[in-house]
Amino acid sequence: MSFLEYRVKFAPAGFQKVFYVNWGLYLLITATAAIGWLMLYSIAGGNIDTWARPQMERFGVGMVLALIITFTPIWFWRSMSGAGYIATFILLLFVQFFGEVGMGAQRWIDLGFIRLQPSELMKVTLVMMLATYYDWLDDKKVSRPLWVLIPVLLIIVPTALVILQPNLGTSVMLLVAGAAVMFAAGVSLWYFIVVIAIGVAAVAGVFLARGTPWQFLHDYQYKRIDTFLDPSADPLGAGYNIMQAKIALGSGGWTGKGFMQGTQSRLNFLPEKHTDFIFTTLGEEFGFVGAISLLTLYGLILLFLIWAAVQNKDRFSALLIVGIAANFFLYLAVNLAMVMGLAPVVGVPLPFLSYGGSATLVLLLAFGLVQSAIVHRLR
Repeated sequence: MSFLEYRVKFAPAGFQKVFYVNWGLYLLITATAAIGWLMLYSIAGGNIDTWARPQMERFGVGMVLALIITFTPIWFWRSMSGAGYIATFILLLFVQFFGEVGMGAQRWIDLGFIRLQPSELMKVTLVMMLATYYDWLDDKKVSRPLWVLIPVLLIIVPTALVILQPNLGTSVMLLVAGAAVMFAAGVSLWYFIVVIAIGVAAVAGVFLARGTPWQFLHDYQYKRIDTFLDPSADPLGAGYNIMQAKIALGSGGWTGKGFMQGTQSRLNFLPEKHTDFIFTTLGEEFGFVGAISLLTLYGLILLFLIWAAVQNKDRFSALLIVGIAANFFLYLAVNLAMVMGLAPVVGVPLPFLSYGGSATLVLLLAFGLVQSAIVHRLR
């Protein structure tokens, strides 16, 4: 009998589940969030009430909800997948007609205590729906055209609504995370090859249609692509964000300028310093060492997710964790590539660091689902 089995066997009734929780994963998440609170405190010039305290409060609420989800049986969340997907889809429709507008985009619902972004919630409910679908579907039907079309529609329909907001970054994340679940479920590789070929053709079409009455993207989105390709062409205009981000990252050197000593952020040269570009503040104040330390924490979280998916014998749970891991990785990859000038600026937050309620709460709910899958997995 292992030490864990011994503790579970002799634990008081109702407390056995506590020993199955991966507390190390929650510790890594909290450590990552704590770095974010320090950065928000620094960016605000030593004022905890501006951004740090609200973020800490949201994290606390999210962690309580995550723990509730953790101890709720995974079969319950499987049974709620369809209802969750439909409810989130209705919220996306509501946003389309009655949503709050900010910075040229209509993405939010104002609930008073938080501005909810339903597209963030769709990242989780879509993965839950796809995991439920493939858990129900017979393995022999996974790659048959009719049974491939259904999940494709489940992905494309909400993605189309998100594109209309417009929110290109989140729409890409929905597509890729959905594709990750389909791939993990065993869908034939040929479908992905065809989709990639269509994607390349679509990208070419986007560029060719520019300047025509039927252009596919908004003018500001084309401008973001231009800025990505050559930010120095307009250093005081469209390229300002990227140029200042690169200056902040480069000026940090190996060990940084010191906590609360970042000139680019403290003197307001760096825009969106508390949201999308918070990583540049970390790089400026703590340098290469600080950046690598943060990336190590993220890497460990991803390893935990991969391990949990591989170890889980329940098909729904394994696919759910794969989808959440894909979403988490996309948050990281898109944000870091964006702030380093390796991808266009698309407004994707850095997990647990960027200021914002919707992304933080949704991520914690997602990790609560992961923990529920771990606690209640087949052993």
